[in-house]
Amino acid sequence: MHPSVPRANLGFRIAKRPAARHRILVLSMLHAYITTIATLLGLAFGSFLNVCVSRMPAGESIVTPGSHCRSCGHTLRWFENLPVASWVYLRGRCSSCRAIIGWRYPLVELAVAFTWGVIAWQASSTLSATLLTSASIFETCLMAVSNMILCWLLILLAALDAENLWLPDRLTLGGSVLGVLFMLVRFGVRWASPHDPFELIQNPESRSAMASEILPWLLGIIIAPSIILVVRWSYRRLRNREGIGLGDAKLMLLLAVWLGLAHTLLGFVFGVFLGTIFSFFLLAVPRARRDDASWLLNRIPLGSFLCIGGILSALWGSPIITAYLLTIGL
Repeated sequence: MHPSVPRANLGFRIAKRPAARHRILVLSMLHAYITTIATLLGLAFGSFLNVCVSRMPAGESIVTPGSHCRSCGHTLRWFENLPVASWVYLRGRCSSCRAIIGWRYPLVELAVAFTWGVIAWQASSTLSATLLTSASIFETCLMAVSNMILCWLLILLAALDAENLWLPDRLTLGGSVLGVLFMLVRFGVRWASPHDPFELIQNPESRSAMASEILPWLLGIIIAPSIILVVRWSYRRLRNREGIGLGDAKLMLLLAVWLGLAHTLLGFVFGVFLGTIFSFFLLAVPRARRDDASWLLNRIPLGSFLCIGGILSALWGSPIITAYLLTIGL
């Protein structure tokens, strides 16, 4: 035995090791279980998202009729309607008419499954890292659910914009209203006192802390869509034609409501960067575009890239912003 370690302390450490290992094992299994359930749910909701992408542009119901081939109307049997697995089993073709089932179907399902799995893993890690109050636990779960809904909406909007250059108001503006409701609940859970409902109003420090969080959020709701509106106005003045649709401004509003100004600006940077790379690719590879370079000016789905940027910011924006602030000394 090492002379500096008392017998009592050594025995205590040996006794604690199995308990610590057991706790780590339980937490790891819990993380894996929660992540697996969220991933499977993501596959199911991704399959429903594909229905929305296929039917919404045509004004069809997303509820009835059941899943069927868009070419011949063949009703899909249960084993032909499994997320990802059925597409692989059918080799990307309808079992009846052999029409091609595009790559969009498995990619969308995998995208929803991946984002929901990451969100679930992050939330479960937060809950097990420290001792949290009941309000903090509820807020963590609320943020996880809100991020799942946001990512689902952004993937839906990205697919619609990529295929149809369409960002419907009922998704962007309706999603913004839903985001406001989530944020109001979050602010209420965070700041409402469990002992005295009027303590927040009576305490100047609580009022100041609440204002320091709510006011930047409200400011972001104004600034984020204004960025697109300014760019749109400037492009129209310089080129005497429309360059960016109002749907992109409404999309920025959606991101600002759910993510706040800092994360929205980060998502905007990601989106513009990805869109620029995509544009250079189309310019460098003529076969990747439909006719000439003029097609490039009219067919770039900026909204899709903003959606991808918003997803990246929602999942990993906080550590990126923190690292940036530390780099510049803030």
